[in-house]
Amino acid sequence: MTVILFDIDGTLVSSGGAGKAAMERALTTAFGVPGHSDGVPYSGRTDRAIVRDLFRLHHVRDTPESWQALRAAYLGHLPGCLAEYRGRVLPGISEFLERLRGLGHVTLGLLTGNIREGARIKLGHFGLFHHFAFGGFGDEHFDRDDVAREALRFVQQHLGGRVDLERVWVLGDTPLDVSCARAIGARVAAVATGWHARDDLAAARPDLLLSDLSDPAPLLRLLG
Repeated sequence: MTVILFDIDGTLVSSGGAGKAAMERALTTAFGVPGHSDGVPYSGRTDRAIVRDLFRLHHVRDTPESWQALRAAYLGHLPGCLAEYRGRVLPGISEFLERLRGLGHVTLGLLTGNIREGARIKLGHFGLFHHFAFGGFGDEHFDRDDVAREALRFVQQHLGGRVDLERVWVLGDTPLDVSCARAIGARVAAVATGWHARDDLAAARPDLLLSDLSDPAPLLRLLG
């Protein structure tokens, strides 16, 4: 069985900034602080790591209670922000996912820095969530590599045992997607549909680099 683990933002969809806006609005809702995230990087990182940095920026104590309050506020704002910011499914994704569903030897999962419920809301908004059977998410982990390890455990559970890592692929749009794939011994395809230029992605040395998935033939050949 071949497994493909998909990143979400910049790989499957562009939310148009809805996720960041929801996070910033959640800061104000939960803690009454100005809703900005100046200097806090988002690309390729887990929501839990982003929130840790936002708490430091706004001098909010990073406690389990603070995290749960911010998480609840973020999930409350996310649907409205997705509607307001009018993002899109990225080129070729819908057709590629439908084609993969027709292949009996391929199963699809998620490997994302989004928290689990945030991923469901985002992909549900764009009509894509039903494609994915399992995943690793950013609810607890600060490090993307740990999310990859979580995703691999779910792959093993889903398939009922050991997995041939040569047949596990990570598909993402950042150098962190490449490095987390390497952390679990998986292969990786990078797409230049996010914030990172092709040269930055090439420097991370993925197994395959594509501008987008409007022509997935090179990846399909590698998938067998």
